[in-house]
Amino acid sequence: MTARVLMVQGCTSDAGKSTLVTALCRWALRRGVRVAPFKPQNMALNSAVTVDGGEIGRAQAVQAQACRLEPSIDFNPVLLKPNSDVGAQVIVHGHPVANMDARDYHEYKRRAFEAVMASHQRLVNAYDAVIVEGAGSPAEINLRDRDIANMGYAEAVDCPVLLIADIDRGGVFAHLVGTLALLSPSERARVVGFVINRFRGDLALLQPGLDWLEQETGKPVLGVLPYLHGLHLEAEDALPRGHLDKSAAALRVVVPALPRISNHTDFDALRAHPDVDLHFVGPGEAIPACGLIILPGSKSTRADLAWLRAQAWDVAIARHLRYGGKVLGICGGLQMLGHAVHDPQGIEGEPGSSEGLGWLALETTLEPQKQLRRVQGKLAFADAGVQGYEIHCGVSRGEALANPFAQLDDGRSDGALSMDGQVMGSYLHGLFDDPQALSALLRWAGLQDDVTVDVRVLRESSIERLADAVEAHLNTHLLAQWLLVSG
Repeated sequence: MTARVLMVQGCTSDAGKSTLVTALCRWALRRGVRVAPFKPQNMALNSAVTVDGGEIGRAQAVQAQACRLEPSIDFNPVLLKPNSDVGAQVIVHGHPVANMDARDYHEYKRRAFEAVMASHQRLVNAYDAVIVEGAGSPAEINLRDRDIANMGYAEAVDCPVLLIADIDRGGVFAHLVGTLALLSPSERARVVGFVINRFRGDLALLQPGLDWLEQETGKPVLGVLPYLHGLHLEAEDALPRGHLDKSAAALRVVVPALPRISNHTDFDALRAHPDVDLHFVGPGEAIPACGLIILPGSKSTRADLAWLRAQAWDVAIARHLRYGGKVLGICGGLQMLGHAVHDPQGIEGEPGSSEGLGWLALETTLEPQKQLRRVQGKLAFADAGVQGYEIHCGVSRGEALANPFAQLDDGRSDGALSMDGQVMGSYLHGLFDDPQALSALLRWAGLQDDVTVDVRVLRESSIERLADAVEAHLNTHLLAQWLLVSG
């Protein structure tokens, strides 16, 4: 017997597809279903390293946690990582195959779809249910030809589709009815119901609209999910909405929001820490006074370094160091802190070299083989463990590496610490997720508080809250018909 398959598509990006799939995965697991997540094609700069040594979107790693599974390349067989406004690195079954512009990728989609269907087949053979996340909106009529992310996949495997819309954005009924109107008759027929997301207010005032929607479309509203504040879930791509007001926090941390920032989920634990006031600083904004500046990962290190200089942030960071502040670079941020970044083969853009910021005595060369590892070890500057994952093409060399950031259990060292102790860099993403490492790094940055934050525990609690919301607010009788194995 093959698995039941249910797909969640959204009227817009960030409508709540990833969150709903996460919620449904844990809800089904609670019901005794062996369930797996699936996203045929993802476009995101937040990625995770899988147990089988590949790279997938972070949202699918969270969904795997909801299923109590280790992340697998089959959960997201095609990942697009934008490295410019018109091009992206194409990753298939966990490993990069090429950089392509939109036209080239359109031609490549037939081969990409073969990878999608191979993963689909393995999952439906191994699990009772597969809950699938679409990408963007199925109503992007310019992308309908050779679609592998939404209805193209749903039609190929003949699965039902739930359509989710975000009422917090406004226009929710127009989103739902308009999306249906732009679908083909067969696509429209496979939409089996609607979910309205992020509602706050009196549900009785919304009910007339729900009644009209069901009468107008002939399709049921499965329910209305409330706006759940305080969820600790890793974002698929977009930076977190808004800024948490923690002006009284003991330590302010600033992260420049680079155009191709990658894995900004590295900072989720800092956002959750009660004594840390985390700021993402965007274009045209000045870097405020703070205790710690973190240069994040980047999909286009040289281009983002040039952009950082254009914002005069290099001058602001130098001033910050003169006044005794601390600077940490993660992955691409580590590379920027060195004397130079070389890309002789044009892996991330035009071939060439860029002068680094010069605060660590190392140089980095981008090489074709991407390093994908899950690692653990000990911080070299504190009595604390650390674990994380590496996703990078750069190989760094130089005398700064003799004073490493961490010693890894596989015998390698990672990163560097300046001799004056003000500047550090590491290739490890997710290093703040380890409570020991988080506390040690915050002490290095000047925070003496011993509050313990474990973002992994917070994430698990959020997944449970989502499953509770499904149980309380959605039509679980219909969900059971689509997801639970009968008999």
